[in-house]
Amino acid sequence: MATTIGWIGAGRMGAALVRRLLAAGHDVAVQNRTRAKAEPLAELGATVVDRPVDLADRDVVFVMVSASADLDEVLVGEGGLLTAPGRAPGVVVDCSTVSSEASAAARREAGKRGAEFLAAPVSGNPKVVTAGMLTLAVSGPRAVFDRTEPLLRELGRGVTYVGEDEVARLVKICHNVFLGVVTQSLAEITVLAEKGGTSRAAFLEFLNDSVMGSVFTRYKSPAFVNLDFAPTFTNPLLRKDFDLGLAAGRELGVPMPVAATAAELVSSAIGAGYTEEDFATLLLEQARRSGMALEAEDVPVDDGLAGRAGADEA
Repeated sequence: MATTIGWIGAGRMGAALVRRLLAAGHDVAVQNRTRAKAEPLAELGATVVDRPVDLADRDVVFVMVSASADLDEVLVGEGGLLTAPGRAPGVVVDCSTVSSEASAAARREAGKRGAEFLAAPVSGNPKVVTAGMLTLAVSGPRAVFDRTEPLLRELGRGVTYVGEDEVARLVKICHNVFLGVVTQSLAEITVLAEKGGTSRAAFLEFLNDSVMGSVFTRYKSPAFVNLDFAPTFTNPLLRKDFDLGLAAGRELGVPMPVAATAAELVSSAIGAGYTEEDFATLLLEQARRSGMALEAEDVPVDDGLAGRAGADEA
């Protein structure tokens, strides 16, 4: 029998992932706090429900929310997924970026109702999802992962089992700390190169074609060159992840001086008012500290994702 799927959280990322599942022919029911944001998915074949508990009879339910408190609310708050007497999904897969403590609490609550629980935080954004390049780190019982893996692979190109319990949470936090450190470093060297006389476009083209370039540096190059800061991930969300990463470092006895400095610079960008834009605005703050006012270069820049979506779907 086909697996029935529930999805809680139809923001930009959640909606993009639901679209992949629908395109693959799955039966998906969706719940979002603001129902209107989920309605466009109904046009693609999804069923839209009003409360998380309305998904309790689904085989697998994915959750993608913004914070630890939100995860608790959609699971055990009023009308929560796990509040139906005698009913619970077979597997809850949480793709949110939350603390290990919140994840462990969610796992316990699921277990009380007979539901399995996988922590499966993701790396990517809606455009990466559409290009088929999303990656997931997954932790929990190995046997549950093995049963669910084929479905997880519908979401993107990389699914990695990283261990038992909540270890995927730390893996994702480590990933996001590195994301912030790399972006701050990229901002510094890009401003240095421009102040020395080259264009940002030329410098980043050279960097991306070198062994130091990466999928990420190429993907962020259009924002750096043309100063388009439409949000994929904001500075407040990045600061939250730095806080979690630095707390883990203190708990585990791992010094993180570079991460701590980058976290302060993210806080500086927030203090300067960059709260709604993309975290690539770290470039603007680096330029300001360097006595520069940047202007958009208005040139075409390859983000490395063009054409991948069609190829992935074909």
